[in-house]
Amino acid sequence: MSSIFTFASILKDSNYSLSLFTESEIKDLESKIISKDEKAYINCIIRNKEISLKPEEIIRQLYAAKLIDKYGYPKNRIKFEHPVSFGREVKSADIVVFDKDRPTIEYIIVEVKKPKLKEGKEQLKSYCNATGAPIGVWTNGGQISHYNRKDPNIFADITDIPKEDQTLEDILKEQFTWRDIIIRDKIPNEGKSLKDIITEMEDEVLANAGVDVFEEVFKLIFVKLYDEYKSQNDKTVLDSILHAQLTEPEYSDYEKLKEFLKSDGTVLKVSLNFSRVFVPLGSINKVFYRDLCKFSFLSQS
Repeated sequence: MSSIFTFASILKDSNYSLSLFTESEIKDLESKIISKDEKAYINCIIRNKEISLKPEEIIRQLYAAKLIDKYGYPKNRIKFEHPVSFGREVKSADIVVFDKDRPTIEYIIVEVKKPKLKEGKEQLKSYCNATGAPIGVWTNGGQISHYNRKDPNIFADITDIPKEDQTLEDILKEQFTWRDIIIRDKIPNEGKSLKDIITEMEDEVLANAGVDVFEEVFKLIFVKLYDEYKSQNDKTVLDSILHAQLTEPEYSDYEKLKEFLKSDGTVLKVSLNFSRVFVPLGSINKVFYRDLCKFSFLSQS
């Protein structure tokens, strides 16, 4: 007998969403819902016990499945409700991935209980600072943010978390081509607007830097626009390849375009040289500029 519950019905009127997850990921977990006494339950993917299926639990279960299936982390390195001490007070981190070589050391901390970015990020930062975890993730299922804790005052945005066979350094050393920008475009992939992204970077990277935030943002956006303008020939070449191999509906469908670029090794990986005109303005601004390289201004319609 099928469950009377769906994720959509449980998430109704909440601040959570399912837009970051694929249809197959949602259907796979949704098929495991257990209806009991007019309440929804599920067998926890990590704790291996029946639990009440509240909105935040749906997101936690879906993201944990992604940690296992997409990123390759074994279940024995993942823990839910991990205790984090703040002096005499003890709180519980939603999801923790432990270090491969040091199994008691926190490596990645994921926050899902606070569905609004500002509150969720502050909670996440407190957990990372208390444990020393170098990587943090906040998500509400509709938006997602990945961070590298550089020090207690700076949490730099990163494109993704490392897979099990990667290191944080692999992520930090990424170079961005036009192909990469299409695949990793922060706006569709993280469920955020351009305003959200710039506001968050202002608050995190520039607010305490002792500079005029508006002036610094203006300079960096100008550099980014100029860099893209000088790389338009690269983009023209890539576009011609894509139009030759994809139908117009496929080219216009972001998810299909992204999957094609990820799978087709013959596509020319033309480079967006994001260091061409960049004049060093201090390490903080370099962090900010690297964030700007994760999407294209000139490609926005």
